[in-house]
Amino acid sequence: MRILVIGATGTIGAAVADELATRHDVIRASRRGPVRVDMTDPASLDALLAEVGEVDAVVVAAASGGLSPLDTPADADYWSGVEGKLLGQVNLVRRALAHVRDGGSITLTSGRFAEPVPGSSLGYLVNAGLEAFVHSAAIELPRGLRLNAVSPGWVRETLVALGMDPADGTPAVDVARTYVDVVEGDAQGRTFAVEAR
Repeated sequence: MRILVIGATGTIGAAVADELATRHDVIRASRRGPVRVDMTDPASLDALLAEVGEVDAVVVAAASGGLSPLDTPADADYWSGVEGKLLGQVNLVRRALAHVRDGGSITLTSGRFAEPVPGSSLGYLVNAGLEAFVHSAAIELPRGLRLNAVSPGWVRETLVALGMDPADGTPAVDVARTYVDVVEGDAQGRTFAVEAR
């Protein structure tokens, strides 16, 4: 298969691209690198898809947003996760429909916290919205296309980079296997939560 991986320079995206590349032709896209895309810019998404052409699958592993306290003074700062993570992925799906071959798939990334923490309310809103979109939009996809999401939870390498205890994190390579299973499988309209190992 010919597979476009967006966010391929990040911790999860790189692991997903590497795992898929053992059996498939992978195009690696990111904010930086030879194939560039900005998930917050619909024109950038259009340019990427025009450059890449037809594919059998698209995987979005690009992270965006973070903790956003309710009292963040600027609306633009608070809503950044909606623009990038939620609207960016929805816009990507709408545009990718014309570029994914019959029977192909689009896999998005949602997320979760083990429990609510201060600043996580917007993250919960974005991820719940994204998962609801996947569930409901999947029935509208033409030509046997599939739409799913992966909810990776905490990644061990990310916890280490943040100076946190990595014990509750899942290694990126294990997270990547979930994405690969979704791309190579036949699921439709589902969210796959990665459990810590």
